[in-house]
Order: sequence, then structure tokens, then C-alpha cells
Amino acid sequence: MKNSTQQSIFQRPLWVVMFALTAAIAWGWAYPLIKLGFQELGITADMTGSKMLFAGIRFTISGLIVLAIAKATRRSFSIASAGSWAYILTFALFNTTIHYACFYIGLSHSEGSRAAILNSLGVFMLVLLACMFFKSDKLTTRKIVGCAIGFTGILALNLGSGNSGQFSLLGDGMIILNALCSAIAGLMTRGLSKRMDIFAGTGYSLAIGGILLILPGILIGGTLPAVTLTGIIYLILLIAISALGFTLYNKLLSCNPVGKVAIFNSLIPAVGAITSCICLNEPFYWKYVMATILATTGIYIINKGKR
Repeated sequence: MKNSTQQSIFQRPLWVVMFALTAAIAWGWAYPLIKLGFQELGITADMTGSKMLFAGIRFTISGLIVLAIAKATRRSFSIASAGSWAYILTFALFNTTIHYACFYIGLSHSEGSRAAILNSLGVFMLVLLACMFFKSDKLTTRKIVGCAIGFTGILALNLGSGNSGQFSLLGDGMIILNALCSAIAGLMTRGLSKRMDIFAGTGYSLAIGGILLILPGILIGGTLPAVTLTGIIYLILLIAISALGFTLYNKLLSCNPVGKVAIFNSLIPAVGAITSCICLNEPFYWKYVMATILATTGIYIINKGKR
């Protein structure tokens, strides 16, 4: 009884599931919205600077919103030590700058559904790496089985169609690098929470990471060729997804075993694939449904038997 009254809402099993699902579903919608934003703003596949500018605007504003909310809710902005800024900057690079530079470039050279599938490799990288670095994340049979089933879902999505077997460095390669950055940032989240309030830290990482995307984007000639109301709406939706998704996800990672939170992101490829089919008129395959079932099964296996 005493434990339940002291337990944070971000540690209560039901709320962990609800918050993690919210972040995963929101991020799944980002795939079609980014591609629609590119189309509406006139950003083509070869416009690397413009893609970095678009991403930078999104994350800078998201970070400023998170910081404003942290300020309004009286969150602490104190930092453990001056040396912590180096950690925050490194986290911003992996969590935002390098992560999304790879992501936006890869997405513009790949179908939204395929990119969503490959990106979820980061989920299993994080679950397994967390077992190596954190005592609270022990490598159990349940985690191995859950990851194996979830990974089977990714393989099921990525095989069996004529358009899914061609590997491309600018498409698949960049998405895989993005997934690796995501896993590294996930590992660093707990360290960030020890240096400052996780909400303020998330805001800083998004804002700093976004600025570090905007500057090189402009330097290499990035512009937004055709600013339209619809394009701005897509950008606003993406800003909201980032602010909500990263705030919830980073807070959950900071106070729960990493594996039990990260595994929910195995739903992102299915959500991304299905929403890309709906919004971008990409081909729909029944294997997307099977992948969703496998991802959900993996989540259940890893999370069942909670203390």
C-alpha cells in the first residue's frame, strides 16, 4: 500500500502502457506526415539541406514548447555540474541531430512503410543493449522470446514483395543508422535524468539538436521552396508529435526498466506502414496486420509477470 502511494504515475503499470502506446502511435503517424510535408513544401529527394532545415524547425520549436511547459509547471532547470553540458550536447546529437538527419534523408529515399519497418530495429538494439549496461534490465528468457517474436514481425513486413528486397544505402542504410542513434540515445536517457530534470533535459536536447540541424541545412543551401497553409499544418502536427512523444518516452525510460518501455516501439512500424498506406496510397499488404499481432505479442510476453 505504501509503495503504491509513493509510486510515480510514470511507474504504474497501467499508465506505463497508456503513455508508451501514445508515444508509439504518435511516432507511427510521423512517417506519412513527413512525406506529405515534403510534397507540400516542394522538398524533393535530392534537397538534403531543405530536409535538414525542415527537421530542424520541427525539433527546435518542439524543444521550446517542452521547455515552456517545464517552466510553467515549475520544473527544475538546475544542472548537476558544468560538465553535464557536454553530456546534454552529446545526447542532443544522438537523440535529435544525427538521428533525424539520417532519418529524413533515409525516408525521402524509401517508402514510408519500409522505413518504419527498418527503423524499429532500434527497439531491439535498445532492449538488448540495456541488459548490458543496466542492472535493472536483466536478459531473461521472456525478453529474448519477446524480442524474437517482435523481430519476426519486422522480417514479415520486410519480406515477400517485389519492392521490399532492394537495399539502398541512402534509403535503408540511413534508416538503420538512425535506428542505432535512437538506441544510443535511449541508453543515455537515464544518465540525462541524473544530471537534470528529464522534462527540461528533453526540451534542451530537442531545441539544441534542432538548431544543429537548421544551421548546416541553411549553410548547404536549404530552403522551404513552397510554404503553404497545408504544409504548415503538417509541420505543426509533427511538432506536436515530437513534443508529446519524446517527453513521455524519455520520462518512462528514466524511471522504468528500459526493455519494458522500449518494446512498445515495436508497434511503430505497423502503425507507420498502415498510415503510410492510408495517407500516401502506398500498397497495403496483409502482412502489416500480422506484424501488428506479432509486435503486440512480443510486448505482452516481455511485460507479463510484472512485479
